[in-house]
Amino acid sequence: MELLGKTNIDFMGKRNISFIISAIITIVGIIGIIQIGRGAANMGIDFSGGTSMQLKFEKPLAIAKARSALHNSGIDKVDLQEIKDGNKLLVKMAGAAVGKQSEIVQEAFKKEFTDNPFTVESTTEIGPSIGDKLRKDTIIAVVLSLLCIIIYIAWRFDFKFGIGATAATMHDVMAIIAVFYVMDKEINLLFITAVLTVAGYSLTDTVVVFDRIRENLHKNMKSALHNVFNGSINEVLSRTIVTSLTTFMAAGALFFLGGEVIHDFSFALMIGIAVGTYSSIFLATPIVLLLEQRAVVKKSETA
Repeated sequence: MELLGKTNIDFMGKRNISFIISAIITIVGIIGIIQIGRGAANMGIDFSGGTSMQLKFEKPLAIAKARSALHNSGIDKVDLQEIKDGNKLLVKMAGAAVGKQSEIVQEAFKKEFTDNPFTVESTTEIGPSIGDKLRKDTIIAVVLSLLCIIIYIAWRFDFKFGIGATAATMHDVMAIIAVFYVMDKEINLLFITAVLTVAGYSLTDTVVVFDRIRENLHKNMKSALHNVFNGSINEVLSRTIVTSLTTFMAAGALFFLGGEVIHDFSFALMIGIAVGTYSSIFLATPIVLLLEQRAVVKKSETA
């Protein structure tokens, strides 16, 4: 599908601007990672420990009244989310006495809302030590996945391509973390799932661009590298945009229609798709171009 037709955009000429933008995003992302590692960000119960309950009431229940009922029972630090489909309420309480919180919540609601009975659909309890271990294991998992990306791209293409793909993937991960940290959104296992999903999507998008670059490098060995890289991106630009738009629409459908439970997950996917498309063109490819140009200069100096 030729969405744009034939284009001739000088993407490589804008690499300095894109490097500055990406550097800012990466710095904020690094700050976010440090805070997550310290447990100082908005950590979900998956990483901080605590209790999560989903309750189903017979009649609609205002969050303000639910919060007031819990406050009267001595529970102040609580996150309440209303699930309008089915009069459901999601109660999250980080830290504190795991094992007793669910009982206190149920007693508080039974006492305050005698005319609105409820049932407990699910309860999840995670101790602080388990949450801390999950947080550390998650960081290791993300780092190992990025190392595997370097190995895969280096084997399929060249080590220089591996560096570019890894830099772009890390950038995309940092971008999602930066947005969630700045917006003080909850960091949980579902968020990490979205991060790893985006890493895979970003890699796939980058590989498509790299494939075309490799083909054109073999066909146009005497052409200037700058022109080869620009031409390759322009050739696959329609494909890249169409793929990104369709994937973004699917993530958008989840965001608007999927409900509160996967709201942040789909939001992270939408960010990752947009940033992943940007990084494939404006970060991964310019990095490989710089490395290729440097290799050519060294080769000419030794000749």
